[in-house]
Amino acid sequence: MDSTLEVADWRRQVAELYSRVRTDPEPADAHRVWREGRDRLFREHPQSPLPGDSALRDTGLPYWPYDPGLRFEVPLDTSGAPEVRAIESRNDGTIRLRRLGVVTLAPLDVTLDVWWLAQYAGGLFLPLRDATAGQDSYGGGRYLLDTAKGADLGGELGRIIVDLNFAYHPSCRYNSAWECPLAPEGNRTAVAIRAGERM
Repeated sequence: MDSTLEVADWRRQVAELYSRVRTDPEPADAHRVWREGRDRLFREHPQSPLPGDSALRDTGLPYWPYDPGLRFEVPLDTSGAPEVRAIESRNDGTIRLRRLGVVTLAPLDVTLDVWWLAQYAGGLFLPLRDATAGQDSYGGGRYLLDTAKGADLGGELGRIIVDLNFAYHPSCRYNSAWECPLAPEGNRTAVAIRAGERM
């Protein structure tokens, strides 16, 4: 099969997985469904970023236990000055990001920029690099939302569900053939967020 069709199928399956997550009324159950679905994709799909001999194909990806206190539905504050970033990539040309606003996770005293991928079809993008990066999680950070690929937890209009238990490593953590935009300054925090995917 053509690899571009494999990528399309990967994205479709990821989007379907997040659709199931959004419809589950119990976040902890949705998290279990998400983990099982990701493990299946990483184990079986031809576009898995895991090398064929990776032990993670057998063990599954490691996560911290689900913490219901790390799920937030927060407003997207769009009152700040807009910002545009251009990230050069080897395979995808220039990736353009436009800052939409910020979300504040008040109990953690964390504020994060929310970006719009200004490519064809676009999508929300919310990366995170916290104090676990480089030790307990990937040094380049993790992703919370990447709606261009269907990774979206939902929320009412003007609000976003940010569930830190769903933070996941980008594909480049597993395979250097993949390129991943990493967390810019406004998506970095000195707070250690021990939730989601870990090393």
